[in-house]
Amino acid sequence: MPLLLDSSRPASHFGRYDIAMAQPLAVISHKNGVTQVEQNGVIETTDVDPFDLIGQLQTELLTDTSTLPQAQHIPFTGGAAGLFGYDLGRAIESLPSKAIADITMQDLCIGIYPWAIINDHELQKSYLVSQLDESSTHALEKHILQAYPPKSQSFCLEKDFVSNMTKQQYSEKFHRVIDYIHAGDCYQVNLAQRFDAPYCGNPWQAYQHLRRVSPTPFSAYLETSKGAILSLSPERLLQVDNGKVETKPIKGTRKRGETVNEDEHLYEELAASPKDRSENLMIVDLLRNDLSKHCLPFSVKVPQLFAIESYSNVHHLVTTITGKLESKEHILPLLKGAFPGGSITGAPKLRAMEIIEELEPHRRNGYTGSIGYISSNGRMDTNICIRTLVTNAKGDHGGHIYCWAGGGLVADSECESEYQETFDKVNNLLNGLRTL
Repeated sequence: MPLLLDSSRPASHFGRYDIAMAQPLAVISHKNGVTQVEQNGVIETTDVDPFDLIGQLQTELLTDTSTLPQAQHIPFTGGAAGLFGYDLGRAIESLPSKAIADITMQDLCIGIYPWAIINDHELQKSYLVSQLDESSTHALEKHILQAYPPKSQSFCLEKDFVSNMTKQQYSEKFHRVIDYIHAGDCYQVNLAQRFDAPYCGNPWQAYQHLRRVSPTPFSAYLETSKGAILSLSPERLLQVDNGKVETKPIKGTRKRGETVNEDEHLYEELAASPKDRSENLMIVDLLRNDLSKHCLPFSVKVPQLFAIESYSNVHHLVTTITGKLESKEHILPLLKGAFPGGSITGAPKLRAMEIIEELEPHRRNGYTGSIGYISSNGRMDTNICIRTLVTNAKGDHGGHIYCWAGGGLVADSECESEYQETFDKVNNLLNGLRTL
């Protein structure tokens, strides 16, 4: 189960590390309420909570490196890594079952990885970290340094992308959300549409192309027996570094302008928009609450409110929220307590998720979940899987690739602009695959 956590440097100026790993000692998966562990070729079903299980297997199979001085400045020293899909939320909260679940990718797919290759763009160096024994590490190093011819199988769409809702259907769902807001059910709901196309070839080739088209600091590529995840995400869910917690919710978007003047105008318009600031602030309050449940008292702060981050296709309004954990034993409870991220559900979170299940025709699967790692040195970094594509492996459903786009709806949202914003967010990805 190969996994690349990709900062897209140098084109993306926000990230620092690339982390590549493969050959996990165990794989934890969850689908349709069933949790399984695959280890040494044996698959077993378990009733243990998926988040608790991750911690248990990490403790069993890997060495705790949090007290080693040489491990303090390394992002990943072996640990748990992979996909926490949006629908893993069903293992946390009781939710209705209305949307169609037609994607085979697991709702959770986490490997326990004993080694990784780390590329540090700031220090301009790459290194191998390993918890394998000395002879196994030498054999791994020799294998990695061998030259292998690249896979030549190209990627192409067999038909164009089709949305799972028409513009009229989106409008009807939009106004249903507004009705819920006016009725007092919620303050904000993230409504998304899904695009679907049949494909042939290798998804890795598609990912390599898309990371050039849309470089983002929290990108990732994960390959499983069920399909692949291609995430070109600009958004961090949670980072933990020496006990310091950081989350960076994105709420508020403008497309990039076609001229310098137009681009500057759109940038300033977003920075000054009362509606976008209000939307952002609702999620900031939600996430401050999520963090406060697991961080030390009075440690949750908002050091940066309403900053603008600019990417190849859009400007985003981003806020930074920080806190302090008592110990690394609180990392997995923190992740579980904040999952899925409030910026892609709405507020209050549970009611927003119920409305999403009612209005979106299909389950989100990996989209708006999270990809990242929990390292044995007490660090964690995870993204939110926006600007993300999921494939059904060839043979399951004929080789389909799915991509989603959504946005947070509030009381003063306008249907036409919200509908257009969904395309502004992913047109560079959809068009990027059309040109392959």
